[in-house]
Amino acid sequence: MSKHRPDVSATEPDWDRERPKGYWDPPRRLLRSIRSYQRLVGRSGPLVWLARKKSLLCYRFWSLVTQAEISLKADIGGGLMMPHPNGIVIHPSVVLGPNCLIFQQCTLGTVGHKSGAPHVGGHVDIGAGARILGPVQIGDHAKIGANAVVVKDVPAGAVASGVPAQIRLKD
Repeated sequence: MSKHRPDVSATEPDWDRERPKGYWDPPRRLLRSIRSYQRLVGRSGPLVWLARKKSLLCYRFWSLVTQAEISLKADIGGGLMMPHPNGIVIHPSVVLGPNCLIFQQCTLGTVGHKSGAPHVGGHVDIGAGARILGPVQIGDHAKIGANAVVVKDVPAGAVASGVPAQIRLKD
């Protein structure tokens, strides 16, 4: 988990965090394919159709490489970092704020068919194996510990850890 850095904004996305560092940069390539597809949805024309198909093919390739299941419909803020994207699952209804950090084997999803999905604030760090389930609100600059199971709201700047997650407010 990264230490809280006041220079990382919870409102303004840092797009450099998503810029691929080379051709073989699977997490950033996956994000690029998702963003490309989302830009093309709702537009029409034969070239747009081809570009959308290319974006979808790239998305499927990088999803397979990373073993991540991130919905094309998820509302993902800019500046997302996934150092190890293996096993990350993000539900279509999730809203993820800018400049978040998600480690491997995390799930952001629903509890059942009728429950809502998480709304995660800006610059939230989510530790490896964490689960954020149901219609919970995670405040800006919050930290979710490794293997935590979050089923209730986490205020801004707080730390949540354990099963079920216990909330600790920062001093």
